[in-house]
Amino acid sequence: MAEKTTRGLQDVPGSSPDENEFPFGYPTNICEDVPDQKYLCSNCNNVLKKALQTLCGHRYCSACLSWIVRNNKNAICQKCKEEDPSTLSEGSLLAEERAFGDAAINKEISELKVRCVTLGCSWSGIMKNFEEHQSLCEYALIPCHTGCGHMVMRKKLADHLENGCVNNVTMCQKCKRSLSSSEYQEHSCEGNLCPEQKHVQTETPSKEKNHSTPLINKDGCRFSEVGCSFRGSKEKIKEHEKTAIGAHMLLLLQHIKQLKASLCTAAKAANGSIPQSELNVNGAGKSISDLQIPGGLEINGDLEVDCFPGSSVSEDESVLQQLVREKVISELENKLHVFENIVAVLNKEVETSNLEITAFRRQSELDQNIIRGLELKIAELHRCLTQKDAGLSSLHKSLLFSEQASYDGVFLWKITDVGRKLQDSVTGRTVSLYSPAFYTAKYGYKVCLRVYLNGDGTGKGTHVSLFFVVMKGDYDALLPWPFRHKVTFMLLDQNNREHIIDAFRPDLTSASFQRPVNDMNVASGCPMFLPLSKLQSPKYAYVKEDTLFLKCIIETN
Repeated sequence: MAEKTTRGLQDVPGSSPDENEFPFGYPTNICEDVPDQKYLCSNCNNVLKKALQTLCGHRYCSACLSWIVRNNKNAICQKCKEEDPSTLSEGSLLAEERAFGDAAINKEISELKVRCVTLGCSWSGIMKNFEEHQSLCEYALIPCHTGCGHMVMRKKLADHLENGCVNNVTMCQKCKRSLSSSEYQEHSCEGNLCPEQKHVQTETPSKEKNHSTPLINKDGCRFSEVGCSFRGSKEKIKEHEKTAIGAHMLLLLQHIKQLKASLCTAAKAANGSIPQSELNVNGAGKSISDLQIPGGLEINGDLEVDCFPGSSVSEDESVLQQLVREKVISELENKLHVFENIVAVLNKEVETSNLEITAFRRQSELDQNIIRGLELKIAELHRCLTQKDAGLSSLHKSLLFSEQASYDGVFLWKITDVGRKLQDSVTGRTVSLYSPAFYTAKYGYKVCLRVYLNGDGTGKGTHVSLFFVVMKGDYDALLPWPFRHKVTFMLLDQNNREHIIDAFRPDLTSASFQRPVNDMNVASGCPMFLPLSKLQSPKYAYVKEDTLFLKCIIETN
């Protein structure tokens, strides 16, 4: 059983067992998300409860501000002291009459998402419903209303009252013994069931034992007729009825058992000859089938069926049972009618839902058609963009070629990043480099240069090899073949001291100078154009800032 002895309340002004669990603001751990700083009290640093804003602009819980003012003369806002003591002014003085309710913040706080932090409870909702849940949470620990000094889970209060509460004691009016709930249910005097059990009275704690107090009081609980001893103001009674549901159900169960026992005893004494209209309980003048219990519960007619032996059923008893059955049938018919109405309403809602679903399906089909059309348009646009990208790439290459092209037979080739390209040539990653194409005239031969920085053929690994390549041009059909113009190679000294120059005339029988069949002919030139040692020597300026310049001159006269 989840229970523990109550301890002293926290030493905070105004706290009492009847006050709200969080009088000075709500703890931040009940919030789903970390609350913004503007929602926190400047005193307790909890989420504001009934927020008040002072003249200095800071916010306090209503109870916090009241406590500060009540316990401090000329209280000054602590936040103002912390932020900047030099800015303290008359507005920093705290007084309840100088603060006003912050409705905007209160509204925002009421919509914060929170959860119950009581162990075992999975409730979640918004702040404005939190206090109502706290008053009904089945896992919350509450003090036993009999004053026994124990804290128990709200949902286990009935078990506590029945099995463990030392103050939930009933006095037998015959033998004057004080008995617990479980003992009283099985108690008998001199071998017979105690006839005074119908006068159940729950003792209230007092200095004298076995002293019972009247149950019915003008300020008492509505369940005082069945044994509840709680008294107080209307507000206290309302709160008590919310928190003591389990205890009230237990008292009602005991009362029903007592009525059943009394009815059985009276029926046996009359040997089954008592009409229904004369069966009264405690002089109340009510028939058993119409008896109303406080709290809205009703005892049905099947309660007395177990009390009468089947062998001694008289005609009057049969009439009584028939009336009870008719009443039960009538109630069931009324409930059936209600359920039929509910089913009719639900059928209408289902039909409406089906129509809405059909409409949503049609709309979904239309949307799918629109989506498919848009996807086709997107695919077409993507294809167009791909074509335009290819066209732009071609134009870019043409523009680059136009910028670098020469049409007078003289071409200057700038090669950058020489060190890396030489290393690539040594490792075989990029053996040779081709220059951009150039022309001997605007409508002349199309040619280019090819260089092996690490050499080729007889110059491999020792010399730079430079070759001349005849390419397939647009005007080859109008030109004389084979190519017979003198070609001169130059490696420029960037200090203009000693250029490397080599020249050759084409071998007219070589395939390298015939009209090209493929994009370009086999290269022909100087495999030992320049020793690598001379290229890399610091005495010369052939390579400067990792750049070299090659020049080709074609005699076109």
